Amino acid sequence: MEDSTKLASQQLARMRGMTALYHRRFFFDVNLTTVLVLALFVVGWAGVEEAFLLVPVVALIGAVQTAFDSSYLTFARWYAAFLERRLNEMIGERIHVGAELEATYLYELGTPKIVTIPTTGGFTWFSFVTVFYTVIGAAAYVLGLVAGWGPLLDAPPVVVVIYLVVLLGLTFAALGFGIWWFAAGESERRLQRVLEDRFGERLGASGF
Repeated sequence: MEDSTKLASQQLARMRGMTALYHRRFFFDVNLTTVLVLALFVVGWAGVEEAFLLVPVVALIGAVQTAFDSSYLTFARWYAAFLERRLNEMIGERIHVGAELEATYLYELGTPKIVTIPTTGGFTWFSFVTVFYTVIGAAAYVLGLVAGWGPLLDAPPVVVVIYLVVLLGLTFAALGFGIWWFAAGESERRLQRVLEDRFGERLGASGF
């Protein structure tokens, strides 16, 4: 029992390290995307209007990357919640409540959401920040495309077609896979199935 408790504690520390890492990674990617987008707008307004056409590309890459960061945050939280429950059972006391605090303060696990934005209530400041950055990113994407539309039409037709096909194709692919992976719950169902197989029982809506 002592060895099992030690191993579970080590894994819990590892998962808590992952949540901290991907929180930092998320804001690093947000800040990097913001700086690049603003720099491209400045270059565009300075006279190199073709720079506007890179704004949607950077905004899209930033959105996909930050969603990836959030997916790893969710992964680490599911495993951490499992480990906390397991440790509480081992020691016979409800000492570890980090997962419960995260569920009520950040966002619940195992509930419908768009990345980390709940669709059925439980809105938090964490959710607002996600919406905030998402709206700004979408606005930058559209503004960059609108501002660069003139220079784009001045390019050879084949360049126009390639640019729009690649940009819109990647955009709709990201939206489609994002809806399937996050909003439709595929990502968390996979995690839940593994942990339920380990426990031999159904887990609650917020993981535990």
